[in-house]
This record gives sequence, structure tokens and C-alpha cells, in this order.
Amino acid sequence: MFRNQYDTDVTTWSPTGRLFQVEYAMEAVKQGSAAIGLRSRSHVVLASVNKAQSELSSHQRKIFKVDDHIGVAIAGLTADGRVLSRYMRSESINHSFTYESPLPVGRLVVRLADKAQVCTQRSWKRPYGVGLLVGGLDESGAHLYYNCPSGNYFEYQAFAIGSRSQAAKTYLERRFESFNESSREDLIKDAILAIRETLQGETLKSSLCTVSVLGIDEPFHSLDQESIQKVIDTFEKVPEEEEDSGEAEAEAEAAAAAAAPAEQGGAGDQDVAPMEM
Repeated sequence: MFRNQYDTDVTTWSPTGRLFQVEYAMEAVKQGSAAIGLRSRSHVVLASVNKAQSELSSHQRKIFKVDDHIGVAIAGLTADGRVLSRYMRSESINHSFTYESPLPVGRLVVRLADKAQVCTQRSWKRPYGVGLLVGGLDESGAHLYYNCPSGNYFEYQAFAIGSRSQAAKTYLERRFESFNESSREDLIKDAILAIRETLQGETLKSSLCTVSVLGIDEPFHSLDQESIQKVIDTFEKVPEEEEDSGEAEAEAEAAAAAAAPAEQGGAGDQDVAPMEM
């Protein structure tokens, strides 16, 4: 992706007004394994794809707990995401110690965006190559933010980042109007279905995804694989049952159609030419 002499320094502008190294960092987010976030009035659900480098290695964590009321899912360079999640955890602890109250989600997101923006203005630094979905719950309700390597941040009802995230975005765009009133179980189900969209034909199993949830009177935590597999089974088996019932109905209709001419009998059949076999 080498462009020209304008991408050798993060502080060098191109004639078209672009910072290429910032764009490269945003491209690193697109290459990472997918991460998805959804929120309702009372709950936030974060989900990620467990992608191992090889069959002999384990996957790296993509979802981190910041505080009881805040969690983060990442896509891109995991090392950068780990450092930023530690910074968020430190900010949350310091605020709780100083003010004896939880840190508002929006304030933490602004601090995180400011930290990322500094790296786009210093020639001896590089932008963080990671995108973060920050989910949290505070006095103003449930929130879901996306923090970009450029230092921008946006609030969403639902969003997906990472590799093949466009398929998940398409699913979320069809469903997002109902998310605000969704229950905890429905949000988890929609998150897993969105994860399935990013797999492109690969069979969805609980070992391939991580799902975390937080809500009112429910601290941020990750679901165990058994709970995730139960949710997967609810929508993986339903289509098979519908297909079986549809085949039985079709066979019954075919048998009735075959029996009707036999009941009508003789004279009419003599005038009809035999069908070619």
C-alpha cells in the first residue's frame, strides 16, 4: 500500500488533505477479527469472533472489562487494544477513588479519543492500530460508542467493526429499530446472529465467539460457552424443523392430487392422450 513521500510521517499532509498513516491505522482495524456491539434501554451486549493464528494456538481475548459498568471490544492490533483498555481501567479507578462515583461512559470515551488524537499530531508516535467498541451503563442510560484510530468517536445503537463486518452491519441495519425495546435474551440472540453473518458459511459454534453483557443490576461479564451454545441451538434447529414440516405437507398435497383423477374414473380418461414418459 505504499503511496508516495507523503506517507512516511504521520504529521505530513498530502496535497489532497489526507494523513496516510492514519488511514493505514484505520485499515488495520478492518483486517482484525470482527467485533459487534448492541444496546437497548437497559442492556449492552458485546460480541467478538475468536480467531486463532493457527490450529496449534489459542485465540487472543478481544473483549475486556473496564469496570462493572463498562466493557470494551476491539478489532485490529490486540496489543494496542490491551494497552488502551488498561488506560481506561486506570481512568475509571482514579475517578471512582476521587469522586466515589462511577465514571460516566461519555467522559471516558472523550479521554480515550483525546489520547488517540495526540498520536496523529506527534512525528515520533504512530496512531493506535485498533478500533474500540465501548459499551457502558450510567445515570443517563445505556451507551455504545465506537472509537476510531483518528481520534473520532461516534455513538451507535448497534455497530460492527473488523473483517467482514459489512455483512453484520447489513443485518443490524435491518433490525436496529427494535433494539431499543429488546430484552436481554433478544439482544444476545441478535449479537450471535450478527456474528454468524461474518463467518461466511463457516458453521457457528460457541467456541468461535465470545459474548459479554451488562445491564441494570448486572455487572459486566462474559457468558460461558454452554449458555452461548444453548442460544445457538434455538435458531440453528428451528429451520430444520420447518423444512421437515414443509416436506411432509408437500408429500400430502402430491398424494391428494394423484388420488383425484382415479376417483373421477373412466369416460373422461379415454379422450386424453397418454403422457410421454
